[in-house]
Amino acid sequence: MLLGWFSARQAAEVGSALADQYAPPAVSRSITRGKKESAPGERGAALEELLRRAEHETRALQLNLFKKATFANSFKWRLLENGVEKETADEVTRTLVLHISRNQADSAPDRASAGAPADRPNSSTAENLLTQGNEYLAQGAYAEAITSYGRLLKLNPRHANVFNNLGAALCKVGRYREAEQHFRRAIGLKPGYSDAHSNLGTVLGFRGHFPESENSLRRALKLKPNHVDARSTLGLTLLSLGRPSDAKAQFEEVLKIAPRHAYALLGMGQVAKTQGRFDEAEALFRRVLEADPNMPDAWAALVGLRKMTSAGGWLPRAEEIAASGIAPLEEAGVRFAIGKYYDDVADFNRAFHSYKRANGLQKAIAADYERDARTRFVDDLIRVYTRETISRIEGGASASVKPIFVVGMMRSGTSLAEQIIASHPAVKGAGELGFWSDAVHRHETAIRQGPLGEPVRKKLAQEYLRTLTGHAVDALRIVDKAPVNSDYLGVIHSVLPKARIIYMQRHPIDTCLSCYFQQFSPALSFTMDLSDLAHYYREHQRLMAHWRAVLAPGTILDVPYEELVADQQGWTRKILDFLGLEWDERCLDFQNTQRTVATASFWQVRQKIYMGSVQRWRNYKRFIGALRDLEDLVP
Repeated sequence: MLLGWFSARQAAEVGSALADQYAPPAVSRSITRGKKESAPGERGAALEELLRRAEHETRALQLNLFKKATFANSFKWRLLENGVEKETADEVTRTLVLHISRNQADSAPDRASAGAPADRPNSSTAENLLTQGNEYLAQGAYAEAITSYGRLLKLNPRHANVFNNLGAALCKVGRYREAEQHFRRAIGLKPGYSDAHSNLGTVLGFRGHFPESENSLRRALKLKPNHVDARSTLGLTLLSLGRPSDAKAQFEEVLKIAPRHAYALLGMGQVAKTQGRFDEAEALFRRVLEADPNMPDAWAALVGLRKMTSAGGWLPRAEEIAASGIAPLEEAGVRFAIGKYYDDVADFNRAFHSYKRANGLQKAIAADYERDARTRFVDDLIRVYTRETISRIEGGASASVKPIFVVGMMRSGTSLAEQIIASHPAVKGAGELGFWSDAVHRHETAIRQGPLGEPVRKKLAQEYLRTLTGHAVDALRIVDKAPVNSDYLGVIHSVLPKARIIYMQRHPIDTCLSCYFQQFSPALSFTMDLSDLAHYYREHQRLMAHWRAVLAPGTILDVPYEELVADQQGWTRKILDFLGLEWDERCLDFQNTQRTVATASFWQVRQKIYMGSVQRWRNYKRFIGALRDLEDLVP
């Protein structure tokens, strides 16, 4: 999911509408049918009328810089769709943007913030640089905008608006860490700057820091409750946090104010797909594309709703969008979608190279995966949580059997296992809860030195059980399906020793390759490189071998993915018996269970069990490189 959150829906709609009105009928016909173009006088009159209409239409929108860029992009693409030649479309768009930049009132606050001439002898130069930077940003000339804003900040290093605008330009070229710093500088200079808080929340989301993103966006909305772009971005962030119901509430608020807001409609489509309403999701994505046919996120989202075929025109447009100079994360999203398209049609060579390009784009902006740090973390847990240490832990633990933990590497079948178990009438699935990740983060220093003390464990047990009850008040058992909990089983067992754990195993190369083919958060940087994936997998297996050895017998059930899909009924019975649940036929028809699945497997768990993912890696065996050595880990 990559999000161009600096855009605005209404600006795109106005841009498309103006483009439709621009060319007189005779001109449109002559271009599309190869006839002689209209006379220069006619073109001049048409352009003059366009500028007049644009001035009127955009005044009410109060275009900021980001909306202006969206407006220009939508206008140009619609001209091209209407048959206008690229050179003409570029020229008309450039003229239109310059005209709006000179006449729109949105530049007035920027000039005011630059200070009066009496305050600075270089105020005229500053104003010129500001106007120049703003025009470059609106035109999509981001490198030039960065240069102009940088020169201005040398003249006036306390210009909050310029720090904000510079951050926006840096985002557009994928320099997210620098952008974050500039948004923070803008907020430091102007704490009540709602747009800067919103933009900071956006870039934190780009970097995979979703809890911090939520905080910044809520701050922006506290300052400006009707900030629809911040609210839609908050909804998308909540989706990334696995909270689709909360996200939907935000999108609905936006759509009350702006019924055709692009990212709110996109978000509603994302919510619909997590709930298995694929036709509704597609209709929402296509509503977005009606007004902005080149919106990367909406175009890429269509691929996830079904298995693609070579029929239709999805691929050519996708490749056009990917090559059109969009932001790196947006391009990555489209490249992942193109990879899935090629995989679906069995063109494995092109599929792998599309995924490789997508991961390269993401890795360039993500933090490095630190192999030594990962190894030290695993070493510390193995050292602290020995069999003797765990057996001596007394007091503070809960005897509850309500939690069911489904763990394993990402893409190992954990969503399938959860869907099967949650189809039992006595069970509810809570999805991927972040409780234990947050708890370990808060207490990491103590956890790496020894088991947590009784008061802390007792508090964690109470807080966690309250969290589960919040997801399902009357459920006998509740599934917490978070692959990362594989790391924390020693801590979890010390707090909830009666809880049962389902560990999903899948062929290591299939698992890692599936991770490589999935667009995860930039925070999971090990998924973007095959060598890093191989290292992470080996450490994961080393830690799981330790948990099997030290936790009480009967705590963990290993479920091989390949055997589960080959013998669905046999393994479903084993799972239910292990959990102390009576047999129920509904667990075999898990694809019919109506529930939200906010993970990458939202489509797969709506299908009957299938064997298509078993030994999938053999289609890519000439590309797997560092993963080949993982074959020695096959049970």
